[in-house]
Amino acid sequence: MTEQVKITLPDGSQRDVARGTTPAEIAAAIGPGLAKAALAAKVDGELYDIMRPLEADAQLALVTAKDEKDALELVRHDFAHILAEAVQALFPGTQITFGPATDDGFYYDVAAPASRGPFTEEDLPAIEAKMREIIAADKPLRREVWSREALIERWASQGESFKAEWAAELPGDEDLTVYWSGNDWLDMCRGPHLASTGKLDPQAFKLTRVSGAYWRGDQKNAMLSRIYGTGWLNKKQLDAHLLRLEEAAKRDHRRLGQEMDLFHLQQEAHGSVFWHPNGYVIYRALEDYMRRAVNGAGSKEVKTPQVMDARQWEQSGHWGKYRENMFVIPDETPNIEDDGPMVSNDAQWMALKPMNCPAHILIFKQGIKSYRDLPLRLVENGCCHRNEPHGALHGLMRVRQFTQDDGHIFCREDQIVDEVQDFCKLADRVYKDFGFTYSIKLALRPEKRFGTEEMWDLAETELRDAVVRAGLATEEYGWEELPGEGAFYAPKLEWHLTDAIGRTWQVGTIQSDRVLPERLDANYVGEDGEKHRPVMLHRAIFGSYERFIGILIEHFAGKLPVWLAPTQAVVATIVSDADDYAKEVVAKLAAAGIRAETDLRNEKINYKVREHSLAKVPNLLVVGRREAEEGTVALRRLGSDEHQKVMTVDGVIAQLVAEATPPDLR
Repeated sequence: MTEQVKITLPDGSQRDVARGTTPAEIAAAIGPGLAKAALAAKVDGELYDIMRPLEADAQLALVTAKDEKDALELVRHDFAHILAEAVQALFPGTQITFGPATDDGFYYDVAAPASRGPFTEEDLPAIEAKMREIIAADKPLRREVWSREALIERWASQGESFKAEWAAELPGDEDLTVYWSGNDWLDMCRGPHLASTGKLDPQAFKLTRVSGAYWRGDQKNAMLSRIYGTGWLNKKQLDAHLLRLEEAAKRDHRRLGQEMDLFHLQQEAHGSVFWHPNGYVIYRALEDYMRRAVNGAGSKEVKTPQVMDARQWEQSGHWGKYRENMFVIPDETPNIEDDGPMVSNDAQWMALKPMNCPAHILIFKQGIKSYRDLPLRLVENGCCHRNEPHGALHGLMRVRQFTQDDGHIFCREDQIVDEVQDFCKLADRVYKDFGFTYSIKLALRPEKRFGTEEMWDLAETELRDAVVRAGLATEEYGWEELPGEGAFYAPKLEWHLTDAIGRTWQVGTIQSDRVLPERLDANYVGEDGEKHRPVMLHRAIFGSYERFIGILIEHFAGKLPVWLAPTQAVVATIVSDADDYAKEVVAKLAAAGIRAETDLRNEKINYKVREHSLAKVPNLLVVGRREAEEGTVALRRLGSDEHQKVMTVDGVIAQLVAEATPPDLR
């Protein structure tokens, strides 16, 4: 008698099927529509090939294009494999390495054959055409399990030295899985994959660029060609994505930063920002806004040193977990003995701080703290340095020197949920002031971590409970839990902002940490007279000023709200006879707190309008003889369909003052 297994479907119904039945067969038994739509399955919560036999009782959910997240991961994985197959078909002798899916597409690292140089973007059209041939062939994608030795032997015999090396070094001693494309091409892969190449839409992908990448990310290893592509479920999604990329290029904060004269970066301080006067106005406006926000929430501002002894970082755990990202220096401070020679001390390692938390614990430890002193909320606009890889640096979005709107709340166990809930409300208010919608994620314990399981259980539960109480753990707020993505010392809530063109940016966080107070011996005297460990909540809303400004520039396409605009108004003359009047108007604007300038140049007004529009000045006040005689201005608004509006000076001032007032002060 054939052995049966019990399959439980999402609606709770159960089916007894023969052991070895595939999810595809179950889909067909349910109905032809589902059989056609099913791309893969989830078996006990894990993605699974639609054609892979079921060997035991299981919870089964069929994945269709409606399950967009899972479906996109599948098709992008398949596009990556088809890319590798196409490259090897076109350029015999090419070695393949890795090809993962990414957030919006896929890439594959390949080693070009010795007979030619690295791949370039000129190769992409031919590779795309070959990929479409493979898709049109509707080749079945078939999973097999090989012994490690047999697979290494195959790779070595075919000259695939990178694959042979990786197969030999994969952890464990279990067999390895491969996937065949038809009967003539295979790759080592855990899967899952679609049933065949024909399940992909041949018009739903595009190869985008080629770059260099070191084998296994190590610059000591061979340089490979990394071929990038973007892949989607259908052409409509692809077209929408390409339109977003085009719009994103227009909004690029690096280009707008130059046009608006906000900042620049250069090799002499690679990874650090030179803020120009216009850019620093934005920076200071945000700093002032954040100070008001956190002061209103009962926080106390502090300032801590840039350089601290390595022993402090070793004790905190950062030295062991984070040292490769830290700038370290030997402490060789000389001693001066009267008029004698300078004598160096024995070198002690120091480090520029990559984060502010250990320094805030040192402040907490000054003096005896009582349970009555808690919660103690310390905040700092803290300048930090991280030794990011050269290739990872990207304008304001990823730098080596940055300033965090950082804070740490030292609290008792019974205060944690209330404090996190209050922070959720504060973050909600801030993001709405800037016009952002957001989603919230809970990043759970990573594989490598400090602390006991009990600590992590408590911390994760507290964060989850706080979001539930705040009413944010809902589908509306994109609530999701992310296994393994917490920091080494604490789980964290993450706020992901959605910008004007649908991109998401992870900015704010709050972490519930029992590890660092333990490692750095922080304590307070409880109501019972005994010493207790505080819990330390790490929190930030902007994340860093540099990155948040970059996000704002791109979100608003440079057309910042008036309260953030470096120059809020320009008074431009049509004729030189109006110069004195323009100066009077600017003086009145300045007296009302408006950042205003004159443009008295002997240029045509249309030229001035174009130039100030490019600089994203929100208000242009045009004056000529008539305006000077009547005490009026002709107001032109950036991005407005209205040509211009004639107003009295007092009327314009009242309007601009309202717009220039930060949202939290209105």
